Amino acid sequence: MKRIINIAFLSFFLVAPGCSDSKEKDDHSQHAAETVQQIYTCPMHPEIIKDKPGNCPVCGMQLVKKEAGGKKVNDVTLEAMLKPTNEFVVSSIPVVTIRKDEEQIEIEALGNIAYDTRQVGSISSRVSGRIEKLYVRFRYQKISKGQHILDIYSPELMTAQQNLLFLLKNDPTNTSFIQAAKEKLLLLGMSSQQLQQVIQSGKPSLTIAVYSNYSGHIHEAVQESNMNSGQGSMKDISLITGELSLKEGMYLQKGQSVFSVYNPDRAWVILNIYGESQGLIKTGNAVRIIPETAPDKDFRASIDFIEPFYQRESKTLTARAYFNNSSLKIPIGSQVRATIFGNTREAYWLPADAVVSLGMDKVVFQKTKGGFKAHKIVTGINHKNYVQILSGISETDSVAAKGQYLMDSESFIKVKN
Repeated sequence: MKRIINIAFLSFFLVAPGCSDSKEKDDHSQHAAETVQQIYTCPMHPEIIKDKPGNCPVCGMQLVKKEAGGKKVNDVTLEAMLKPTNEFVVSSIPVVTIRKDEEQIEIEALGNIAYDTRQVGSISSRVSGRIEKLYVRFRYQKISKGQHILDIYSPELMTAQQNLLFLLKNDPTNTSFIQAAKEKLLLLGMSSQQLQQVIQSGKPSLTIAVYSNYSGHIHEAVQESNMNSGQGSMKDISLITGELSLKEGMYLQKGQSVFSVYNPDRAWVILNIYGESQGLIKTGNAVRIIPETAPDKDFRASIDFIEPFYQRESKTLTARAYFNNSSLKIPIGSQVRATIFGNTREAYWLPADAVVSLGMDKVVFQKTKGGFKAHKIVTGINHKNYVQILSGISETDSVAAKGQYLMDSESFIKVKN
């Protein structure tokens, strides 16, 4: 009996120090935790550590309390931690899901103002002859309807006048021949007023005056033809300015187009539409136009025509919107910014920050057990701060709200379809 008591007494002394040591360790851990929780540091300079609140001696920012430990993640396994960073990321970042909604599509586009070629008039020579006098001196000179453009000396016209005067003098009763001679002079470009002057004076006019039937900016038809054949675009005319190549003394051929007159009061807005937006634009869509030369003169128009081909060396499709420029007076060739209001579209949308672009591919970080996994998706258009999701994830899938934050700067993202 005495031996049993001694063994029990010895066991008590062996166990008691162990309990005491465990209690001391718990107290020490609690005290250390309290000590760590009282550490203050600077958000911008983490090397600054203080044991009480205050300001950072480097930048002056208020010190913040540094919390000990972190949020416990119960679902992180050793297998997840051992996965490559380019396939799997462990994080507690907030998540979002795709939403289905109807959005009024707005497409931004750039372009320029150009002449409306439907309003182009042509001034041509009805007879062969020599330019005696030229009354316009430079390209893009503004002219008015009825303005005197040039005088032409023509042997053909001189002969026709002499025939008329001969009939009037020697056979005044032959009205049919006299009327035919008058009509011939009118067809050759002589005005009724000029014809009456010839009849009253009894002398042929040495030159015939050519008047403009249009108002607008004058362009040289010969130069324009050469430029259009080489460039294929009317707007390239604006690259060349200066005096006309036509000079007094030069000869013109019968039927030759001498000048073209463009009306600046009727114009086009030519917009360049990029590939991802081309399927969203239809004829009749409303457009808000903001000229860069006059931002306060924004106006509304509509898409009237979409060219069914690409311009040479261009990766964009061209859309035209006609407008009345008589009151706006926007210079031809001005650059513009436009917002095209497309049709309302119901689709799935995801915040743009959640989508990471890898060039040809787009990925999101899909929430899985233990972290986030890079997952490939197919996207559509970008609208405001959202991206259209065509396929890859469903409404029940959660993805990282800030996908860019989960990228490893030292590795490439590896995705599996």
